[in-house]
Amino acid sequence: MKIGLIDTMFARINMGKIAEETIKEIAPEIELEKITVPGIKDLAVQVRILLEDKNCDIVLALGMPGKEAIDSQCAHEASLGIIYAQVLAKKPALGIFVFENEAKNDEGLKQIVFNRVKKHSINAVWMIKNPEELSKRAGTGERQGFENVGGID
Repeated sequence: MKIGLIDTMFARINMGKIAEETIKEIAPEIELEKITVPGIKDLAVQVRILLEDKNCDIVLALGMPGKEAIDSQCAHEASLGIIYAQVLAKKPALGIFVFENEAKNDEGLKQIVFNRVKKHSINAVWMIKNPEELSKRAGTGERQGFENVGGID
């Protein structure tokens, strides 16, 4: 099994390192293929390369858009590209973005990044190794980046 990791140098926190450490901790047998690109709009083509040319089973595309409206627009465009790449490759890719305006300060932002990247890294392992783990949690209100909200009966 092989997971592709793509991080960006524009991010303020090394998101790829968090994902790599999480995956190595919970599934050391999984091979990792890591690439760094400048920014989020550069993620989509690398998603397709990792899925098709490097034969990854799943890819995590990590980025940190800024606070401005143009950053949200760029993130949306990047998300569309990631979705398109995974549809073409017929394999999953998780776009994991943390926006700089999701927290009031750098410490809060750091907590969101660690939480979201770790949880999505675990999700990626489950998706290719133990998909029943995701099924067990359907409808439970789990969140990536924030506290879980719980399900509604």
